[in-house]
Amino acid sequence: MATLSEAPPPLAPAEPETKKAPRKRGKWTPYWLLLPGILWLVVFFALPMIYQGSTSIQTGSLEEGYKVTWHFATYWDALSEYWPQFLRSVFYAAAATVLCLVLGYPLAYLIAFRAGRWRNLIMILVIAPFFTSFLIRTLAWKTILADNGPVVHVLNSLHILSVTDFLGWTAGDRVLATPLAVVCGLTYNFLPFMILPLYTSLERIDGRLHEAAGDLYAKPWTTFRKVTFPLSMPGVVSGTLLTFIPAAGDYVNAELLGSTDTRMIGNVIQTQFLRILDYPTAAALSFILMAAILAMVTVYIRRSGTEDLV
Repeated sequence: MATLSEAPPPLAPAEPETKKAPRKRGKWTPYWLLLPGILWLVVFFALPMIYQGSTSIQTGSLEEGYKVTWHFATYWDALSEYWPQFLRSVFYAAAATVLCLVLGYPLAYLIAFRAGRWRNLIMILVIAPFFTSFLIRTLAWKTILADNGPVVHVLNSLHILSVTDFLGWTAGDRVLATPLAVVCGLTYNFLPFMILPLYTSLERIDGRLHEAAGDLYAKPWTTFRKVTFPLSMPGVVSGTLLTFIPAAGDYVNAELLGSTDTRMIGNVIQTQFLRILDYPTAAALSFILMAAILAMVTVYIRRSGTEDLV
């Protein structure tokens, strides 16, 4: 009994189980993954930019050689001489961007909400121009807009060319070698860059939002103005940027479809680099164009009220 009444000895505290420390991921792994892209940007973007920047402040000639003399007056000389081509490039690019938006938004809306089983086919038709060369697509417009072609005949019969001639977009009964031909070429070549971001943005919109707007007795136009278009603004911004930026620096359409009176700044840069061989002026024009586009894009993105680009 005495043995049973004695209190049992206290149990020794159990040793805590040692947990294995989680395996630490390599701290440098993300940087190693980014290294190929960084090297690509350095080799094919940063170094050419530095080289062109040094070229723009050089003086000399091709025979004697060029030397860096920090001659920044080249920028002012280039801008004062070729400012009409700068303004013309911005105007043509803006006109083509507006036309691409007007033509591309209804088509993107159709693909996103109304195409049904035809969606894939329409998407293939949208990207079909990419299956051929940019040069071939532009040359095709010389046949489409030929003086004796059906397009000019229809425009003449509708008296549209008389209006465009009054506005300075065409020259008499001709469409080729006029601003209208250049803008048509820019619009056609860059239209897919507008449609694809718009379609991606519209497809993300939840259809229940349209149903909710209908339940609140909103008319179709009100639903589009209050729901669809605001939610598609990322696609609008992305599409306009992808259209305007390359169109402003394009020179193929103005070279093949235009004339000396429709030369864009891209044509001037090409001539300075390849024909006149004035490398400092060509480099200065390139930097001025890049700075102008960067400033306009920055203001546009801030004014658009959206940073969620697709």
